Amino acid sequence: MSDLLLELFSEEIPARMQASAQQRLGEALAEGLNSVGLSFDTYETASGPRRLVAAFSGLPSKSADIEEIRKGPRIGAPQKALDGFLRGAGLSHLEEAEIEQDAKKGDYYIARLTKPGKPAPALIAELIPEIIRKFHWPKSMRTGHGSLSWVRPLQRILCLFEGQVVPFEVEGVAASNLTEGHRVHGRGPYEVSSWQDYRQKLEGAGHICLLREQRREMIKTGAMDICQKAGLALVEDIGLLEEVTGLVEWPVAILGQMDKAVMELPPEVIQLSMRTHQKYFAVRDPATGELAPHFIVIANLDARDGGQQIAAGNAKVLSARLEDARFFWENDQKTGLEAMTARLKRLEFKQELGSMADKVERITSLAQTLAELLGYDLAGATRAAGLCKADLVSEMVYEFPELQGIMGRYYALAEGEDKAIANAIGEHYQPLGPAQAMPKAPLCVTLALADKLDTLIGFWAIDEKPTGSRDPFALRRSALGIVRIILENQLRLPLRPLIRAHLSSLPLALVHAQPDAASATSTEADRIVDDLLAFLVDRLKQYLRDKGERYDLIDAVFASGDQTEGVALDGQDDFVLLVNRVSALAEFLQTDNGINLLAGYKRAANILKAEEKKTGETYQSEVNTSLFQETAEQSLHAALTSALRQVKTEMRDENYIGVMQALAPLRGDVDAFFEDVIVNADTAALRHNRLSLLASLREALLNVADFSRIRTEV
Repeated sequence: MSDLLLELFSEEIPARMQASAQQRLGEALAEGLNSVGLSFDTYETASGPRRLVAAFSGLPSKSADIEEIRKGPRIGAPQKALDGFLRGAGLSHLEEAEIEQDAKKGDYYIARLTKPGKPAPALIAELIPEIIRKFHWPKSMRTGHGSLSWVRPLQRILCLFEGQVVPFEVEGVAASNLTEGHRVHGRGPYEVSSWQDYRQKLEGAGHICLLREQRREMIKTGAMDICQKAGLALVEDIGLLEEVTGLVEWPVAILGQMDKAVMELPPEVIQLSMRTHQKYFAVRDPATGELAPHFIVIANLDARDGGQQIAAGNAKVLSARLEDARFFWENDQKTGLEAMTARLKRLEFKQELGSMADKVERITSLAQTLAELLGYDLAGATRAAGLCKADLVSEMVYEFPELQGIMGRYYALAEGEDKAIANAIGEHYQPLGPAQAMPKAPLCVTLALADKLDTLIGFWAIDEKPTGSRDPFALRRSALGIVRIILENQLRLPLRPLIRAHLSSLPLALVHAQPDAASATSTEADRIVDDLLAFLVDRLKQYLRDKGERYDLIDAVFASGDQTEGVALDGQDDFVLLVNRVSALAEFLQTDNGINLLAGYKRAANILKAEEKKTGETYQSEVNTSLFQETAEQSLHAALTSALRQVKTEMRDENYIGVMQALAPLRGDVDAFFEDVIVNADTAALRHNRLSLLASLREALLNVADFSRIRTEV
């Protein structure tokens, strides 16, 4: 068995593209080898700033022979047909053919032909250029000659099979056994003969840390070692670590020092400037937890002076960056939030939804409504909402868009605003992702909800909703944020009237108004509310599934609200209550009573389904007690009447554990009914009455959940 080594060497590949390109190269080569009949045992891949590598082991020296059976004419066919068969099959005599027996159509000749496999190098020489030409990059370029589109100009191709060069070329770049090492410490080129030889020479004389995992660990370990020696602590940044891993081939961590004067800037500004522009790691003082006036830069070489000049040069560049940031910081404070807010009229939010100033007005109105509903500070909510978008026109946020909200908080504090108002401004975009911390303080919750609800309602009003995988305005993220804020803060919010009221405050043109305004505000607006609420419910279901809740119980509880009347939640718009119902149902179904009642329900539902299909009739819970002949019928009817009365009471009191306790006694009566009563009695009236009794069981349980959606095996 043989090995294959491929290296595609180019100018610098963007760091964000390397890991996925490494994976795609391995997958494309594996698929290609299999398609040409070259199986393999295992393969490894690697990537770095200037190279993509794939190494396959256990390949055969040639593809497998292919046996083909060619059918010929029948025995006794004319000589002309036989001669044509022999020529086509490459046979000299008819005796070289075999006879295949067929009792129906008669015996006939066949030729067994063997096509020898092709040498692996020849197949590889055809395969790899095709893979290179079709390889997808998010962004690519062409050189001045040829038509190859590659992420950066391709400079070398190393391709070896059994230690020998596989001869091919792509746009004038011929395959060879040469590779290059580090530009400074060991450029080479180096002749290699195998994957092991390749790694040994690059990682030795070539001064290249080839594998991404090893480079990542070198960076992390080097940075932490420096921090430990200096009495500092590394600020972990997984995203930056991954990016820097793709920027260096031989990582060396160096500690730099910044001008202490810039430490008056907000720490987020300092850290973001280092991360975005310079790719430096921030460090903090472990005693205070605050940022320290130092940074860690990852160099791509071993400097003779231990990195002193590198540190000094990077400190100088960073100081210039932070001086710019300080200029923005001071200018913004001179301008003030009120003046910034006035300039929001010139900043468009969405053409159909007006300017950012229009959005602030809507957020303010919605925040006031929420504050009243939740019993929060109305004046504080009004003030925070009025200032929440002001920093979008600040010089700092123009330079660092990631600091929106954060800078608004700092500017509010600098102007003497109440801390609760400033924090609400700072947190109103949260949560930006499933792992981000939630707003908890009352004003923060109010403003975060108001901002996200206004966005969703507005986009639903203009009929711009997420479709498939497309969600350019991150509406799914906003919806999930609303769900998380409500549930994790246990907020009792009637979402349907809240959405409906806010929608009605929008210009009628935004809700597809017909010439008849009344029609627009009733029919069309109600449809929009229903659709948006369904979208939020979908996010709620996903949230619960991610938390490990059984999907069938979620569907059962949600479905019950569409079919019951009086006791079910109106519109399923109180998410806290819905989640409580799911939890209570899950707990009930872990008991013997719950398991047996579910089994009894399934049996009743199956009988009703079969009969309704047979007769075309839908059985209702209109039971005639005078037709009862068995004690079990009377007992089940009495138990259902009692249970339903208690269920309605407990549902209104939101005592869902009590609801399940009310259902528990039904288990015995249901079991006795099926044991003692023949449902399909000979008498039509009696049979109809007993089916109606089963229908009452179905309807009673629908007040709690649609038990037909619950799996009996878990």
